[in-house]
Amino acid sequence: MDDSTAANQQPVPLAKMTEFACLQLVSSFAFEAMQKVDVVKLAALSDPELRLLLPCLVRMALCAPADQSEAWAQDKKLILRLLSGVEAVNSIVALLSVDFHALEQDATKEQQLRHKLGGANGESILVSQLQHGLALEFEHSDSPRRLRLALSELLVIMNKLSDSNGEFFMKSSELFESPVYLDEVADVLCILQAELPSLLPITEVAEALLHVRNGSWFMCLLVANVPDSFNEVCRGLIKNGERQDEESVGGRRRTEALRQLCKMNPSQALNVRAMVVEECHLPGLGVALTLDQCKNDGSEDTVTDLVSFVSGLLLGTNAKVRTWFGMFIRNGQQHKRERSSSVLWQMRRQLLLELMAILPTVSSGRIGEDTADTDMEPNISVYSALKEENVVKASAMLRLYCALMGIAGLKPTDEEAEQLLQLMTSRPPATPAGVRFVSLSFCMLLAFPSLVSTPEQEQMTVMWLSWMIREEAYFESTTGVSASFGEMLLLVAMYFHSNQLSAIIDLVCSTLGMKIAIKPSSLNRMKTIFTQEIFTEQVVTAHAVRVPVTSNLSATIIGFLPIHCIYQLLRSRAFTKHKVSIKDWIYRPMCETTTPLHPQLIPLIDVYINSILTPASKANPEATNQPITEQEVLNVFNGLTWGENNRCRQRHSITAQLLVLYYTLSYEETLLANVKPLAAVQKKPKSYSAALMDQIPIKYLIRQAQGLQQELGGLHSALLRLLATNYPHLCMVDDWMCEEEVTGTEALLSRMLLTSRAKRHTPKKLQEAFQSASINYTQLMQTLEDLTLLSASELIPFAEALMLGLYRLLDSDVPRRILQTVNQLWMLLNTVMPRRLWVMTVNALQPKTKLLRQQKYTQNDLMIDPLIVLRCDRRVYRCPPLMDITLHMLNGYLLASKAYLSAHLKENVDQDSKPYQNNTMGVVGQPEAPEVTREELKNALLSAQDSAAVQILLEICLLTDEERSHSAGKVLKQQDQTLNLTEPLENTQATLLSNVREVQCLICCLLHQMFIADPNIAKLVHFQGYPSELLPLTVAGIPSIHICLDFIPELLAQPQLEKQIFAIQLLSHLCIQYALPKSLSVARLSINVMGTVLTVLTQAKRFAFFMPTLPCLVSFCRAFPPLYDDVTSLLIQTGQVCASHVATQAQDIDPIVTRLKYLKEKTEVTPDFYCTAGLDRTKHSETPVPECLDPDVLLCQRVEATFLEIINTAVVGV
Repeated sequence: MDDSTAANQQPVPLAKMTEFACLQLVSSFAFEAMQKVDVVKLAALSDPELRLLLPCLVRMALCAPADQSEAWAQDKKLILRLLSGVEAVNSIVALLSVDFHALEQDATKEQQLRHKLGGANGESILVSQLQHGLALEFEHSDSPRRLRLALSELLVIMNKLSDSNGEFFMKSSELFESPVYLDEVADVLCILQAELPSLLPITEVAEALLHVRNGSWFMCLLVANVPDSFNEVCRGLIKNGERQDEESVGGRRRTEALRQLCKMNPSQALNVRAMVVEECHLPGLGVALTLDQCKNDGSEDTVTDLVSFVSGLLLGTNAKVRTWFGMFIRNGQQHKRERSSSVLWQMRRQLLLELMAILPTVSSGRIGEDTADTDMEPNISVYSALKEENVVKASAMLRLYCALMGIAGLKPTDEEAEQLLQLMTSRPPATPAGVRFVSLSFCMLLAFPSLVSTPEQEQMTVMWLSWMIREEAYFESTTGVSASFGEMLLLVAMYFHSNQLSAIIDLVCSTLGMKIAIKPSSLNRMKTIFTQEIFTEQVVTAHAVRVPVTSNLSATIIGFLPIHCIYQLLRSRAFTKHKVSIKDWIYRPMCETTTPLHPQLIPLIDVYINSILTPASKANPEATNQPITEQEVLNVFNGLTWGENNRCRQRHSITAQLLVLYYTLSYEETLLANVKPLAAVQKKPKSYSAALMDQIPIKYLIRQAQGLQQELGGLHSALLRLLATNYPHLCMVDDWMCEEEVTGTEALLSRMLLTSRAKRHTPKKLQEAFQSASINYTQLMQTLEDLTLLSASELIPFAEALMLGLYRLLDSDVPRRILQTVNQLWMLLNTVMPRRLWVMTVNALQPKTKLLRQQKYTQNDLMIDPLIVLRCDRRVYRCPPLMDITLHMLNGYLLASKAYLSAHLKENVDQDSKPYQNNTMGVVGQPEAPEVTREELKNALLSAQDSAAVQILLEICLLTDEERSHSAGKVLKQQDQTLNLTEPLENTQATLLSNVREVQCLICCLLHQMFIADPNIAKLVHFQGYPSELLPLTVAGIPSIHICLDFIPELLAQPQLEKQIFAIQLLSHLCIQYALPKSLSVARLSINVMGTVLTVLTQAKRFAFFMPTLPCLVSFCRAFPPLYDDVTSLLIQTGQVCASHVATQAQDIDPIVTRLKYLKEKTEVTPDFYCTAGLDRTKHSETPVPECLDPDVLLCQRVEATFLEIINTAVVGV
């Protein structure tokens, strides 16, 4: 850059020329010498430069120093020698001889007086009887009076500044404007501020000097004589400055003053600029300091500080700074002041010069001349290539101009627009930086199409875009960058064809790295160029399918890839429209991807599935893509089979297998969701067979994905969603909890204890151990214990042998430890192969008769009829470890059956709707009836299935006759042992936990889960009823049974006496277990129902109803004592009804009636009566055979026994 260019770069403002033309300024050399007290450098200063620093040097020489070192003593001698030849030193010494304490007191009094008078110019205490002008008085005065004159004038300005309310003003002062006395006035100011710092803070003095002529010069001298105050003065001036300095005279004066300060101390210029950005004040100053810095650096190899600074302001994360500087740009364009005095114009001129410096040197006249030749000779470029060392600078320049125009609203001039277009359409070298430059240029062309304003420029743009298409493959092969600009071109062309202008805007903003407001209407001309001249839709489709798949695609590869282009073409249905097969292209990236998973893969699979199942139009339902074949799906999972060596050799990565699994599950779900629309167009795509789904190790893959959640992005959660919908039996909570145990710390310690003997086990050895188990269980126990140290995947080869030996464990003499270990191994295998394991287990536990017929159930059989699981050998019902496995499978198949029936309903939605529609053609709204009926039938079938399972499980909880007799014998034995005090307590409690009790607990846990999952099942089961002897077990063992309180009133309202009896018996146990206010209200309702029923039943029904329900009243009273009165009334009423009915038969019932009256009238009883009643009750209980077989007499006796039980309960409660 020559000198003339540099002169144009930094024109001198007019105000500066008039104010500083004849004044001596403090140089940066002198300021540095003062700041470091470098006596050698001070001695090298010229007399005019030394004159400006005399106030500080004189004070330094005369005042007592704090530094008493020998080095400072020598420096002080040099300073004295330096000052000895200067005449002005004497006047400064005279100024320092004044009584500054008295001067400060007078100044304080004058300020108080001015404050009292409201700022009016009255008589001054510091200066009185001015006979001439201030300048003449200053000349004729001695040193004390000069100090007073300057101090008075300065205080006047400071007071006016405090009363100005922020409005800028210029104070005309003869003292500060006379060029003859400037040096003396500067000396006085420096001495005043140094000697009176509390009265005259340097920041306030600097603020006041802005309002007088030559104030900036005085400020520089003041700071030069107190160099440590530089940052304080600058921060004060910036903090008090305007937000937009170019808009006012005060702002421009403040900017110029700070700029002169920074020229005096250039090392702090960048710190001052940082203060400007921090305070968001004086943006012109920040730009001006940056321009000064660029002038001093003169570096051409890297991005200049101006580009970096402005880019940082507009592209940074601070929105406040971005808005502040954007307002500076907008306001600067509106003012019609002289360009040379505008900092914004200087900045734009400097940026334009830097832009022109990196442009290739090409004559603009060749653009139109060589256009025709370009097509004939594609290897010959019209333009000179952009130099490699300038590519990064050019990219930074493009982003800066994008920010200036898009964020700050800069309107480029014709010259700027022309030079920008020249840079954008230049040809960079084939480097990664060159690829980035072309991408930025292309996006800038889309963001600001107004840069292309003439036909010649439009033709040049088309040529450049054609060059991009032609050179894209060369750039990608040379640079090794996977995300080249070719994919971006293709993607934009697809967006234009599908009229997705908002997507183009998002693409441009993401590439440029900034949010720009782009009007969609501004892209119309570019859309025409792309869709008609460069990329037609057929060309786009044919080109896209030939684009090679990105090898080892992962999230680490950023930018725009072929996958983005294919995704957009699939969304616009371009492939089906032009009959281009895309199946093979989609299959390849799914198989070749690696972790971390690229975020575009899942949306690509989703839109591909949609293009397979949803026709592009109703007129052409066959216009769909082809699905991936079953064989291609299976090929991905080849190698997921284990042999004798427990090795698994996978051809494809786990990521590819998870993606294909996601594809198959999502395909099936989308197919079911679109059955109706597809039936409307008479199209039924083929679904994947159940045999294929059975061969995919879904649970194993999900478990692998769980450990790779961070690398798989949202794939793991998407797979869980699909499983919960289509395979709920693989998402049971119990399984997840079991997996936590399998993968926890205990399992890790087990792997550490893995012995070589455990590794040598084979399925054949395990089978041999089962065969010899009847002779010796030790070998089997040892083998099973060793297998528990293996991981779930290593255990898969042993699954078949383990299931074959399962039936041998049903003998009663099998050690419990073996059963527990088998249960542990089964649960471990269940984490990786649940579906196959369940089928093997169900077939292994079938009764011996079925095994002889070799009846093998399949997965489909068990999903259609889950109750097959309970048709196992009855010995399983009394083997808790195996019963736990059976209940787990039952729960899973019940869930699987629901999903299977729902899918079956959706798949066959069109098969039985036509007959119904034909039969009900004339009925309005009737065609909707078949689907509603089918849904109701499905729900009824599921409810019947669940309730049947519950009833079977409850039946299993009942004791067999053999178990009843055995239990009764144990009870008698325990009673005998209780009387023998020498019998150990442990023996009496040894039989509290039996296999029956453990099985009952397992069943109650499952029923609890089923009732929580679907409360209607609990309602249905209790409306059906079950043996009352199970009520103590179900109420105590199923925590969720309290929900029965909601429907017991409805059950009491049923016409069948059996249901009413069951409801009252159930309620009696619930009241004891859950003594809640709701239980009290339902109990009171049941008592009222019993009273009502008493009046309408016949003798036989009354006997059948009240004999089992009267003992329930005892439980009501025990749980809720306030019910004593209601229960007593009911019992008396029941006894009276029975007595009256007996009286009609002319029998003597006086003893009974007398006793009932006695019980009714006995309101206060004594403990003796309680004892008597208790003995009577005991006697009654000891006589099981009644004296009379009349139903009413028996019922009266039951009433009396109930009375006595209630009374006894009350005594015990007291």
